[in-house]
Amino acid sequence: MMSNGGAKGPENVNPQVYQPSERRVLTADEENEDIVDKFDCREVFDMVRQINDPEHPLTLEELNVVQINHIEVDDERNRVVVLYTPTIPHCSMATLIGLAIRVKLLRSLPERFKVDVRIYEGSHVSEVAVNKQLADKERVAAALENSHLLDVINQCLAVQKK
Repeated sequence: MMSNGGAKGPENVNPQVYQPSERRVLTADEENEDIVDKFDCREVFDMVRQINDPEHPLTLEELNVVQINHIEVDDERNRVVVLYTPTIPHCSMATLIGLAIRVKLLRSLPERFKVDVRIYEGSHVSEVAVNKQLADKERVAAALENSHLLDVINQCLAVQKK
């Protein structure tokens, strides 16, 4: 388990755990690389659902931090919006979680997409400040130049065997 900036253990010691949704079964057309299909909310959700929480051995889906109904995809306008909900309103990991979601999408989606990752309105005490940080491309780029922070993000993105 990772440290949260000097605190002893996780902030949310006993988070509520949710049942993950069923894995989507891909059709033959979806697997066919010769057929161009539009990106949809489910496809983006599948990209972010398995991101690991930085404090708990659980995924963001299991903690209900990411939800399919809080994802918007406009394939024609090349825009993806992901709203996420920290497990507690004063979560100190909110920015890290947002960075992990952003990095996962930037690595997974075609470059044509503009990715917007924000905290779901009213779910965090510092929502405006965190959203401002996540929207600032220069600040995000600078954060990703920090090797320690990038290691932590990569741990969040590593596939866990359960």
